[in-house]
Amino acid sequence: MDSSLNAARRARELRRVAEERLDVLVVGLGATGAGAALDAAARGLRVAAIDAHDLAFGTSRWSSKLIHGGLRYLAKGQVGVAHESAVERGILLRRTAPHLVRAHPYALPLTPAVSRRQAALVMSGYRLGDALRAAARTPRRLLPGPSRLDAARARTLVPVAPAGSLRGALLSWDGRLLDDARLVVAIARTAAARGARVLTRCRALRITASGGGMTASVRDELTGEEFEIRARTVINATGVWAGTLDPDVRLRPSRGTHLVLRPGTLPGLIAGVHLPLPGETNRFALVLPQHDGRVYVGLTDEPVDGPVPDVPEAPEEDVTALLEVLNGVLGTRVTREAVAGAYAGLRPLLAADGAEDDAAGGRTADLSRRHAVLSEGGLVTVVGGKLTTYRHMAEDAVDRAVSSGNLRAGRCKTRRIPLVGAEPPATGAADGVPARLTERYGGEAAAVHELVRAHPEEVGLGITVGELLWSVRHEGALDASDLLDRRTRIGLVKEDRERALPATRDVLARITHL
Repeated sequence: MDSSLNAARRARELRRVAEERLDVLVVGLGATGAGAALDAAARGLRVAAIDAHDLAFGTSRWSSKLIHGGLRYLAKGQVGVAHESAVERGILLRRTAPHLVRAHPYALPLTPAVSRRQAALVMSGYRLGDALRAAARTPRRLLPGPSRLDAARARTLVPVAPAGSLRGALLSWDGRLLDDARLVVAIARTAAARGARVLTRCRALRITASGGGMTASVRDELTGEEFEIRARTVINATGVWAGTLDPDVRLRPSRGTHLVLRPGTLPGLIAGVHLPLPGETNRFALVLPQHDGRVYVGLTDEPVDGPVPDVPEAPEEDVTALLEVLNGVLGTRVTREAVAGAYAGLRPLLAADGAEDDAAGGRTADLSRRHAVLSEGGLVTVVGGKLTTYRHMAEDAVDRAVSSGNLRAGRCKTRRIPLVGAEPPATGAADGVPARLTERYGGEAAAVHELVRAHPEEVGLGITVGELLWSVRHEGALDASDLLDRRTRIGLVKEDRERALPATRDVLARITHL
């Protein structure tokens, strides 16, 4: 089955999708929407998935890159949400995306900001989290247990921790992604391989009930042409924009901001670092080193009012607040000049019960991360949740679509479907393939390497013209933004993006001649 997404496939499927009646139309191609398309296609349903922009254009590309077991939810007594997170983390680690999701160490430096009582509470939470790992049947070889480190060992993992006042660290393990947008691309391509029609740059203008089913009025954003897609059911997986298609949905978006620190700012950092937030018992900021030398620092949790922008901005007050937390714990001072860039994402949190004004008065940090599936006739809306549990959210949404549309379909199969790249390479295929490519492409790394050897010119951050060509031919990239901002993350830093833009445009200009 062909998993390649490209302009030629898009053109073919655009012609076909308006000519037939689908079982399911999915609107939104973040992790949950792409997951719903895969789930529906794997059940044998006729499905198409559309997005006004690109794969992973919204919240799914602005995460902390964590695939986590939900310790924070345990602290709030949300045991069900924590268990769901641990189960889904195990599925990704063991079966569906072991090439993209791996265990990573996280250290909580025991500085004077962390009392002995708080350290004991945190370690109790880590042990409960390890019990959830065991309950989810995730083997310890994939996810080691927590431990306490002495000061010398703590300084080995976190050399920027303050030396004089450090009494050690608490070490935990959780899942992490190299790149959240690449996970979405893999899900969408796997859906395409199962027969789903995956169409970017197609905006759903409105959804109406008609003739025992649903009709979506859609505009091709590349040509301006409008057409209709008929389906028995529609899954609204548009995240923070869900209310544009379903006015009954009340969301309370929360902004999460991350800083991108320049390479060399925090040298020698091996583990992720948990930083206690002043005045909070169970909330921590996160410092996460990247393979390219950058370091991400996050995460704010601020309520957002007013219209939802396509691309959220990271306000200066968030940057200042994160730097204050960082500099309050580490033994080295990070200046504003060390911040190469910043990004912000909006969490599609379901508003708390009660009047909207009451929800607005509370903290979004206190709202549940549990997802919700809402339906009215043939329109099914899925909101809330988090990246880790995208597969379960998609399963619940497709289950509801099957029941509300009276569709003939079997049970969900996605627990056992490896995503594109998860299959191990053929014997000998990985010989000579750089580890960097294996980490990004998994079982497809050898094929990507062939393109890289033919087109080795570097675009930025070690990424080559060959990789951009792969993204255009196989991963649905249509323009420079797709390549720089989602298939790679060069665009997170403005000057890196500007340097890479001419070469990227050149690749797009000559792709038709290659």
